[in-house]
Amino acid sequence: MIKSFRGQLADGEQNQIHLAGGEVDTGFRIVSLKIMSPNPGVDLQESVVKVYKVKQTSVDGVVNFNDDTLLGAAYLETHGEPWYTDADQVIFDREVINQDIYITHKDIAVGVGVNYYLELEEIKMKDPEIAVVNYSAALLHGE
Repeated sequence: MIKSFRGQLADGEQNQIHLAGGEVDTGFRIVSLKIMSPNPGVDLQESVVKVYKVKQTSVDGVVNFNDDTLLGAAYLETHGEPWYTDADQVIFDREVINQDIYITHKDIAVGVGVNYYLELEEIKMKDPEIAVVNYSAALLHGE
């Protein structure tokens, strides 16, 4: 089963996507992350959207793949007059999670917002996988 989440993030904003509290053997994996300008053909934009396992204390446009809490990142660069998309890149991890995740946005050009669309695949985990996912989540949250 695929679950989808969509919304709009202002520059510097962070949203929580609620996944925790379900069945212990249910996990999720990112299958798609897409971003789009709220004003296609109008705004100059350089948006960085990131998906994390834990809530972030600050939101920035730096992408660091050494950060083990980073699940995915998307970058969108658009220009106006004439309008064109110069860059559109999305990279995400296939890691299984079962806790809430957080999505952040930073526009490093002029501070406009962005739309996002995130698809997660719901999967049933087996006992060994449940233990690993829950242990990893506990470590991240300091439990």
